[in-house]
Amino acid sequence: MEIAEHLEVLATEGQLLARAAETAGTGAKVPTCPDWTVRDLLRHTGAVHLWAAAYVAEGQTSRMPLGDPPDLDGAALLDWYRQAHGGLVTTLRAASPDVQCWGFFAAPSPLAFWARRQANETAIHRVDAESAVGGAPSPVGTEFAADGIDELLLGFHARSRSRVRTQEPKVLRVRATDADAVWTVRLSQEPPATERGDEGDADCELSGPAEHLYLALWNRAPIPHVTGDTALGTLWSETSGV
Repeated sequence: MEIAEHLEVLATEGQLLARAAETAGTGAKVPTCPDWTVRDLLRHTGAVHLWAAAYVAEGQTSRMPLGDPPDLDGAALLDWYRQAHGGLVTTLRAASPDVQCWGFFAAPSPLAFWARRQANETAIHRVDAESAVGGAPSPVGTEFAADGIDELLLGFHARSRSRVRTQEPKVLRVRATDADAVWTVRLSQEPPATERGDEGDADCELSGPAEHLYLALWNRAPIPHVTGDTALGTLWSETSGV
């Protein structure tokens, strides 16, 4: 996906998040994040939006601490979140394509990193906000879901922080059945090593429509279909939180 497409997703997802949060109320529990209320969700996501925007707006090339959100609640907190989200969208849309700033895994450019990262951050937390309302979440779309799986596997879980480890080498296949997209994840005592494609045998395959698989890999829904060594599916569910 292109930067402009990620920014369209980011804009839409933030609006949906705020709408769901307003409907649920800031004191509502968030079933997909059991330790959180909607209040916590808004404060966290808004703080991340401000943090991300600052890197691009200020050209910061080293890691900065995440700022503390204000002690707001109710309508004031919702207004603050909408302003943080709107400011992020405006900042990224206005940024030079060759802006230089910090990011925490490889991407075609810093702007591409932050547009993609914040689109996915917001989409997942929109699902969280909608879980507080109840019912099925709004769709994210097949192309975006497949792209988000790619970011999760080749970005987040390539980092040393990933806890998805096995004592003996194992191969996990991830297949989006409606997107012609497949990944091979090599598990060991080191961080997972992922490549696109399905070369070689796999010990376990996680598969399903891209959107369902996207939510499952982010632990927001059950894994649609598991074949082979089901313990690897359980391992993912128990250790992949980021």
